Amino acid sequence: MTRPILWTDEQISAATHGVCSAPFAVHGVSIDTRSLAPGDLFVALPGSTRDGHAFVDAAFAAGAAAALVCKGRLDAQQADGALVEVEDVQGALEALARAARARSSAYITAVTGSVGKTSVKEALRLALAKSGETFASEKSFNNHIGVPLSLVRMPPDCTYGVFELGMNHAGEIDALVQMVRPHCAIITHVGTAHIEHFDNEADIARAKGEIFNDLAGDVVDGGTVIIPADNPHSDLLVELARARNIADIRSFSVDESAARAERPHIFASKIYLHETCSCVSARIGDAEVTFKVGAPGAHHVSNSMAVLGAVEAAGGDLALAALSLAEVEALSGRGRRHVLDVAGGTCVLIDESYNANPASMSAAIKALNLMPRLGQGRRIAVLGDMAELGAASTDLHVDIASLMGTVDIDLVFSCGPQMAHMFAHLPADRRGKHAASPEALTQILQSEIHAGDVVMVKGSHASQMNRVVDALLDAATTRADQQEEQRNAV
Repeated sequence: MTRPILWTDEQISAATHGVCSAPFAVHGVSIDTRSLAPGDLFVALPGSTRDGHAFVDAAFAAGAAAALVCKGRLDAQQADGALVEVEDVQGALEALARAARARSSAYITAVTGSVGKTSVKEALRLALAKSGETFASEKSFNNHIGVPLSLVRMPPDCTYGVFELGMNHAGEIDALVQMVRPHCAIITHVGTAHIEHFDNEADIARAKGEIFNDLAGDVVDGGTVIIPADNPHSDLLVELARARNIADIRSFSVDESAARAERPHIFASKIYLHETCSCVSARIGDAEVTFKVGAPGAHHVSNSMAVLGAVEAAGGDLALAALSLAEVEALSGRGRRHVLDVAGGTCVLIDESYNANPASMSAAIKALNLMPRLGQGRRIAVLGDMAELGAASTDLHVDIASLMGTVDIDLVFSCGPQMAHMFAHLPADRRGKHAASPEALTQILQSEIHAGDVVMVKGSHASQMNRVVDALLDAATTRADQQEEQRNAV
């Protein structure tokens, strides 16, 4: 099917003040020749290790309709396609993003938080799609490149747009929200993620609260914010929203019994956690809904409260949105499950390797605790370092050992210098083995994992626990292939 025109040369030139070498129209926007589709605009971003200008020829060979490049870097006469020459490619991408937002009449929701951003964004994509055409940013495209790239990819006629905003430092969300200008802003959670760059958690809350700084001006009372009532920084978030003259402040909770001055606008009244899903009864404003969340774990129930609150704010069909949550699946690196062939049968591998901080680590361990043991199998946690925790890192890793005392996990394997502190504080009967590297840990696990085991792997991106997951998947695939060859030989 032919993709509709997303941008013309005239629109791009007007937005970026660029000079186009020839007329063109593009159907998409890409910064990577490996995923570029024919008809895309290739944005030649400069980089510290790779410069996009070196890949312009490859982009045209892959079918790019045009390339956005820095003035004077390439010869338009020698190029195999149209060029848009600008003074600064990153600045031009951001200018095009602002033009995309300005031309859109979609209801825009922005999501941030210490945990759950991508999961909420993906669940909200599903939920809003039941009410109208919905565009959402890909994967975890939440930084100074991913956000403007997502905006310029947004179809001009969609009904809803959902964008994820991330940060490591103060001021970063402020820059992003000025481009997105949401009607609704969600903060999923405030915790210790990236605390290495802050003096305390309250400063992290203030940095997250930058999402309130530029809500769209075309809505009544300055837009809507949705915040976690169960978070210790909820009062500060309310204060930050009110300082921006935002009147519509809605909180969500999974703990109806907590003592509060006011009942949250969005709350779960009944929660039943199961190994593969959760069943929930909730009140969203004046509406009561009962639904199933397709991904297991209490953290996904909390996510669902924020999602349904955002659907209500956007004027979407709440009943259809609640039904859609049964379709929610754990994402790759964020709880996706695999059944692996091992000696004597199969085991379950839960891939939580995308990233980790104390809150998400706790959520993953509690979700593992819900999993039933298979036969004589065991629940096994495989944990890598949590990064960017600063001076509190050792204590926060040791806290994970304390958490293990509250759950029924059989063995813990670990990797990295920080997780070594956690491992040393585990009860002796919970200790598997500790390794210095992902490769060493993989070798250990390949001999330690047995049929019936449920194995959860988690760590910060910097800990490279994804290598452990990949190696275990590859080994299982090789075993399955060998078994197939043996059957065919017979």
